Amino acid sequence: MIPSAPSLAAPLGAQVDELSPAWRSVVAGDGVPLAGLCDFVDRRIASGARVYPPRPFSALELLDPGAVKVVILGQDPYHGAGQANGLAFSVPRGVPLPPSLRNIRAELQRDLGPTPAADGDLTPWAAQGVLLLNAVLTVEDGAPASHAGRGWEVVTDRILAAVAAAPQPTVFLLWGVHAQRKRALIEEAAGGEGSGCGPRFAILTANHPSPLSARRPPQPFIGCGHFSAANRFLERARVTPIRW
Repeated sequence: MIPSAPSLAAPLGAQVDELSPAWRSVVAGDGVPLAGLCDFVDRRIASGARVYPPRPFSALELLDPGAVKVVILGQDPYHGAGQANGLAFSVPRGVPLPPSLRNIRAELQRDLGPTPAADGDLTPWAAQGVLLLNAVLTVEDGAPASHAGRGWEVVTDRILAAVAAAPQPTVFLLWGVHAQRKRALIEEAAGGEGSGCGPRFAILTANHPSPLSARRPPQPFIGCGHFSAANRFLERARVTPIRW
């Protein structure tokens, strides 16, 4: 049994202050409703809600904008106790793999061959330049999408745009309809012309890895080959590929 997990490790505003200057300028920039978002999260915790993950900005704490090579965009943190660790699709070591993550591991093995790691902690990916970003960075225990529409989407859109506008070659993996809605934002920020590919960026799309859609047409996740395709793009750009 997964033990009950605490709410945020520190107030949301304090965690923003701990970000690197490069990320803080994005997250707390003009037009970002950060004060209202922090107030909302703090009030929910004060009312007794358990809010996950303890460190919502973990994906940003592990690498700066200029170090991003690949972006994997999720939707909402896991809402079960002890599951969310601040990285999209990832769970702490020792926690059973959720269904979507099992399919990610299955596709990784199908695509690249080696047996995937038994645990679901994707921190090693982040350490190599994979930004595992959810569109919404907090959630309440047992209540999926409970913090959607509260301002997180503005924050994470700014993060996506900042990465897309950065000079280094970057691959965006958009799995599922929700993630694919960000395509135009990425292309505009990257200076593309709607092709989904340019000298500095590539956008790869497939169904969400959820069991409900992973094998369905028109773009099944199982069989998409995104892990090897991302590495081929990076290698062509003379960037060290990811050790998935």
